Amino acid sequence: MVRAWYMDDSPDDQRLEHHLATPKFVPLDDLGRNTGVLCFKLDPKKYEQEGKLSAIKKERGYNYMDVIQVTPEKMHNYEDMIKVFFREHLHTDEEIRFVTEGSGYFDVRDHEDRWIRVETTPGDMIILPAGIYHRFTLDSKNYIKALRLFKDEPVWTPYNRPADDMDIRKTYLSQQTERSVDSACS
Repeated sequence: MVRAWYMDDSPDDQRLEHHLATPKFVPLDDLGRNTGVLCFKLDPKKYEQEGKLSAIKKERGYNYMDVIQVTPEKMHNYEDMIKVFFREHLHTDEEIRFVTEGSGYFDVRDHEDRWIRVETTPGDMIILPAGIYHRFTLDSKNYIKALRLFKDEPVWTPYNRPADDMDIRKTYLSQQTERSVDSACS
């Protein structure tokens, strides 16, 4: 199951866990409330028969899917791509990944601009909202296989930070403010 924690600012290998000196885990409800990130658990071997993926696709309007394998053996220009994935950026669409094999980390910024590391393993589906600053890296196993889902045509364009003047970033921040107000009042 997805685990999340606040990261240290160590310059050590990005593929390490990077816990704070005293680890501070983030409950998934708080992750959603503080960042808008959604997490689901599916069966990585029987997801087609299980029906959860189909239901999520239908509910969220995803109509295109492909598979990505990030590993030195399968990815052309692997070292360059790992650097690109790890550069802080945002997208104008949601980023959806369903991990079927391997593992990796999605790092996202919370409302105070602190890094939260989100660990994904087989069966984990993560949805990053449009406009959130984030990055991706493998863990020390150097392998992940995931389904990528999209609404309409696939868009992979990253907008590297700073991109605060983009409308999608402003919309994201506005939605985060609404989430904070809602959770503070509940």
